[in-house]
Amino acid sequence: MEYTARKLAQILNGTVDGNPDAVASSFAKIEHGKPGNLSFFANPKYEEYVYSSRASILLVNKDFVPSKPVTPTMVRVENAYSALADLLKYDSDRRKTFRRHRGRCRIAFSAKLGKRVWVGDFVTIGKNCSIGDRTRICDNVTIGEGTVIGKDCIIYPGVHIFPGMIIGDRVILHAGCIIGDDGFGNAPQADGSWRKIEHLGNVIIGNDVEVGSNTTIDRAPMESTIIEDGVRIDNLCQIAHNVVVGKNTAMAALTGIAGSTKIGEGCILAGQVGIVGHVTIADHTTVGAKSGVIGNIRKPGETYFGTPAILHKTYLRSYAKFKRSGEE
Repeated sequence: MEYTARKLAQILNGTVDGNPDAVASSFAKIEHGKPGNLSFFANPKYEEYVYSSRASILLVNKDFVPSKPVTPTMVRVENAYSALADLLKYDSDRRKTFRRHRGRCRIAFSAKLGKRVWVGDFVTIGKNCSIGDRTRICDNVTIGEGTVIGKDCIIYPGVHIFPGMIIGDRVILHAGCIIGDDGFGNAPQADGSWRKIEHLGNVIIGNDVEVGSNTTIDRAPMESTIIEDGVRIDNLCQIAHNVVVGKNTAMAALTGIAGSTKIGEGCILAGQVGIVGHVTIADHTTVGAKSGVIGNIRKPGETYFGTPAILHKTYLRSYAKFKRSGEE
């Protein structure tokens, strides 16, 4: 990459405060900024670095008023954090190249690939699959028979997508994630053994979803495990069979959701959250790290913490009493 401050202002609909010909050829955090770097300032707690940064260009909010001299050329934008995301996307798109496919892959004759689909080495695409325009499929990906993948998706190396899955537009599946493996269904027998319950359903992933590395989303026994539009799932998460995750919900690494649970829209599940099966979580619920949810959460917009999870304010009061009791 190489951008002048003038070019950045054009791309991001901003204005230049300083030298419009200042050039940046790499990104850096504001505290690490050096000549040739592009940094951004959005969080007020990092303001001290604005005045010590040696970066060539600094993205700032348009209403930022410095209290000291600033060395970098500032490009003022509506929202510096969002502008950085837009710029990274713009730069990533510029670097992409497209090709039909390499020779070292297996694509069924009945599979339908859209325009400018990119297919890497050792990819297997099964019968009757449909891949949307401009989707990028990296090395060592397996896509099962009858799977439908939308437009502008990125499927990173080592992803395994089982037969019959449905994946929307602009979905990102990071390395090693598994979409549509069997759910953990076993029926106890009279002799103490277990009988496996076959899973014949699928997984439906909506538009603009991102799934982290080595995350598993299990298919349902008969119907569908559903990940709705705009969901963000971190690395190493487990989504069990028949789960429904509502629009724009985000979950951090090592979150586990047991079968047939329904997560509402706009929820936030922090790292290592565990949720039992067959419960419903209301919209816009926040669950703190390492918490365990063992029952329904019916009121939207509440924050829960602890194991078992209780209202955060109640947890803090309880913990204060517990902590004092240990000091007596």
